[in-house]
Amino acid sequence: MPHDDLQDFIRTLEKKKELKRIPFEVDPYLEITEFADRGAKQGGPALLFENPKGSQIPLLINAFASDRRMAIALGVERMDDIAVRITELKELKKPEGIMGAMKMLPKLGELSNIFPKTVSDGACKEVILREGQFSLDSFPILHCWPDDGGRYITLPLVFSRSRRTGKPNCGMYRMQVFDDKTCGMHWQTHKQGADHYRQLNAEGKDMRMPISVAIGADPAVTFSAIAPLPPDIDEMMFAGFLRNEPVRMVKSETNDLLVPADAEIVLEGYVELGELRREGPFGDHTGFYSLDDDYPVFHITCVTHRKKPVYAATIVGPPPMEDFWMGKAVERIFHIDEAAIARSGGYL
Repeated sequence: MPHDDLQDFIRTLEKKKELKRIPFEVDPYLEITEFADRGAKQGGPALLFENPKGSQIPLLINAFASDRRMAIALGVERMDDIAVRITELKELKKPEGIMGAMKMLPKLGELSNIFPKTVSDGACKEVILREGQFSLDSFPILHCWPDDGGRYITLPLVFSRSRRTGKPNCGMYRMQVFDDKTCGMHWQTHKQGADHYRQLNAEGKDMRMPISVAIGADPAVTFSAIAPLPPDIDEMMFAGFLRNEPVRMVKSETNDLLVPADAEIVLEGYVELGELRREGPFGDHTGFYSLDDDYPVFHITCVTHRKKPVYAATIVGPPPMEDFWMGKAVERIFHIDEAAIARSGGYL
């Protein structure tokens, strides 16, 4: 069964005794990392920090940090079940005769449920804050490791659109917080977001590229952002395939990009051509800090969120950590070696 949203997933994890609530105050500066790191390495449950220091918003971490939680997230018994469904679709051939066509109907009916559904409103718009009304400091954004360049949004779903084809993309790129309304946009050169930026640069017309970032969504949507899909496959369509149910999408307040209507938090804004800022270092999955470098700046112009949102986060570092199990799921579903994922720079 698909999860309605992140909070539905949290309730499911708690029902299955896969979640621990932390009621006392814990600091997003290094302390939450210590809890999450030890928990992941010791096979502990997902952690919901109900009282992160300096914020009124609970923080969820390690939600994907086991084989069982990955299966719960994607609504299957085993990751191989998804791989089988993908293989069956790849092997579909033109039917021979009426009986062949009838046998294909169940598979074709399944495909009818994968396309995103645009709706007029959603829970992500229960609170709408425009310029001058919001600050990133209200969120429990993690400073993960001692020598990190700053605080990082670590589980963002970054939505952009190709200028050439008009097709949307959802990627996961870490975002270093520079101040209360700007972040770094760490899209490496081979990522689709970076390609969209290059397309805009090649046109030499508009100086601003619209971006919307969702934080906290149905786990199938979050997983789809890291899935190694071909550039012409919409991540939200793949999420619909995983869910057997369409992802509800709603138009952003300040641009034309669609975002998951049931997301917890949405940051809307833009990157400006030619504007770069130093981002990093960042404690990486290799056990070392990735070096600082120049990346585009994401200017936030509007924040929308639920009345009582949950902030979703992750950390990376020496395995096993949460991204280790996410990588295992990718390997089982797509038959891609985890080493290849690491060589490509990982997810963040």
